[in-house]
Amino acid sequence: MSPPSTCPFCNVPSGRTVDEDDLTFTIIDGYPVSPGHSLVIPKRHVASAFDLSSEEWSAIQQALARGKARLDAEHQPDGYNIGINVGEVAGQTVMHVHVHLIPRYGGDVEDPRGGIRHVIPGKGYYPQRT
Repeated sequence: MSPPSTCPFCNVPSGRTVDEDDLTFTIIDGYPVSPGHSLVIPKRHVASAFDLSSEEWSAIQQALARGKARLDAEHQPDGYNIGINVGEVAGQTVMHVHVHLIPRYGGDVEDPRGGIRHVIPGKGYYPQRT
């Protein structure tokens, strides 16, 4: 797939990159939900994470580990969410794969239990066991 000239991740200014290897680069999210919220992006323009090669997946995993180390040093978060939106109905707004690395901090939400399960409102809580 050839990248469209309007793809923001195919046209990222070099000054925004905080990490890079042969297959990926990392930037700070332009609309962060927490301090340090980063995006790991494959250099190859591909819309769906399901179309990534095994080499790209491996590079993303390594970039996430480097990102975690950077964020641990810079922000000392208490936890992380890692997420990928695939398709418009899943919330993907830029059709170039990007992996969110979201630092979490104690008290940033009232009740964090369920984490990414809350992507569909009202569905994230587990039923009470008696």
